[in-house]
Amino acid sequence: MRLSFSFALLGIVLVGAGCSEGSAPEPVSALSADPVAELGGLDLAEPYRILGTEPFWAVEVTASSMIWTSPDQPTQTALNPGPAVQGTIAIYRTETDTGQDLVVTLVATECTDGMSDRLYPLTARVEIGGQSLNGCAASKVFLETGPQP
Repeated sequence: MRLSFSFALLGIVLVGAGCSEGSAPEPVSALSADPVAELGGLDLAEPYRILGTEPFWAVEVTASSMIWTSPDQPTQTALNPGPAVQGTIAIYRTETDTGQDLVVTLVATECTDGMSDRLYPLTARVEIGGQSLNGCAASKVFLETGPQP
């Protein structure tokens, strides 16, 4: 599956980034925060949505908040801290209103949701409450009007 390969590649990129002779890799916290970041053609300052299937879940991202929803779990809200961006990867780290850590990793790699032939511009990984979930991300405009299979 394309999504699994993307996260294997992400692991290699993260491990290999900054690994040159005599230097240690940069910790994720050293990534630069860029308030006007763009990733895979998506303006991260604009509202966008991250979607996952099996189980179904979503994260709605706005300029000020990140809202986690799932049909079988309570909705959780967090402040949007802004992304830390390095190359083709953006990472958000925050805490929800219920005290759960929320980590969202976006990779500028096309993604399919596994249920349709639709291609999304970003691959996503969401970690919340001990769960690690894989999904896809796109702007709200793309989701409403974007290319369909």
